[in-house]
Amino acid sequence: MKNTLNQVFHAPKFLIGFIIFVGLMGFCLIYPFFTDKDPLEMYGNGNFFPPGTYVNQEEVTLDSGYTLNIERSAATKIASALGDNEVKGMLTYFDLTGVDYSEIDTTDKVALVELWEANYSDDYSNIKTTTSNKKLFTRIQKLVVEAQKDQGVIIAEKNEETGELEQTDKLVGTEYSNVNKLSSVITFVLGTDNFGRDVLTELVSATKASFRIGLLAGCIATTIGLLLGLLAGYVGGVVDNIITFVTNLFTVIPSFVILILISYSVGDSARGIMVVGIIIGCTSWPWTTRSVRSQVISLRNRDHVNLSKLSGHSMMRIILTDILPYIASYVVMALILQISSGILAEAQLSMIGLGPATTKQATLGLMMQWATTYFAHLNGSWWSYFPVVITIALMTFSMNLMNQGLDQVFNPQLRD
Repeated sequence: MKNTLNQVFHAPKFLIGFIIFVGLMGFCLIYPFFTDKDPLEMYGNGNFFPPGTYVNQEEVTLDSGYTLNIERSAATKIASALGDNEVKGMLTYFDLTGVDYSEIDTTDKVALVELWEANYSDDYSNIKTTTSNKKLFTRIQKLVVEAQKDQGVIIAEKNEETGELEQTDKLVGTEYSNVNKLSSVITFVLGTDNFGRDVLTELVSATKASFRIGLLAGCIATTIGLLLGLLAGYVGGVVDNIITFVTNLFTVIPSFVILILISYSVGDSARGIMVVGIIIGCTSWPWTTRSVRSQVISLRNRDHVNLSKLSGHSMMRIILTDILPYIASYVVMALILQISSGILAEAQLSMIGLGPATTKQATLGLMMQWATTYFAHLNGSWWSYFPVVITIALMTFSMNLMNQGLDQVFNPQLRD
């Protein structure tokens, strides 16, 4: 046993896959110790907040702050002052006046402003355009001028007697707050999803849930496949014919189609995480059965098996002591592949709306479904789906690497 484990952990592919898998699952186990966030707690009223650190604007405004000799850069001022409508207005003005802006990145607002200042003129007599465009050009010029001044932001309060606003303070570009002294600070490393939930916390919880589904499905599928394969391969005859017929029947019909039909028939109310794992496991056993059967057929007439038969040992003892140990390595490899397939199957089911119907637990497939439903891939909210794709890829890739490493160790044809 010690020598076998030594060979396994000296297989490069298995070692790499094992490190990736343990690292991923280790992070998922350790992360909850550093945060008490509810994975499904909604922090925002909007969709897809980008990654970053967020502070309460009211607290920052009322904070006494510090005056530093660091002014907010012109680029920041201009970027906050000019919106998409103003940028489009600039490009319209350049087109009307024949200004070449082909070499300027239209998202670089500082460069656009520099080009605007070099070419703008408030004489519209030579420009054939609408009155609304002329008003827009004038407003843009005013914004550009004002953005480069440090006029600050006026803070006013309502006078209860007169009902009018009165200035109480003024924030200028040199006013800063120490975020370490602010109580309302929250960091979203991977931003938020369409419901305003922390993607990183949700991803960690979803990874563990998807692995539980894959593990349950893999254990069920491997157990069914192992039992039927052992029975068909050792007993043979009519039993073998019946099991082979049923296995071939399930093989001819795509298992994913069967999976969809069963998931749909179960209904949303009963389709929880464990139920989905059981459904996947009960539809994924055929190829394991066929493989185990072929292995057992090659072993049942070996000398040591025939000797056990002549000694009067029972069928159960012969299978457990003379056949199963010889195919144990193959069973472990089949289990790893079944777990990987279970994770992918859950993701596929959830993407078409037939995954776990739950509001208490996220899975990797459900996160993908939510991101797709709310068009994250179209509005550029990559943080809500790309980490999920990477996580699924790492989990399945690591397990396939481990399987290939085990195959190199136990398959005589692949040994060096």
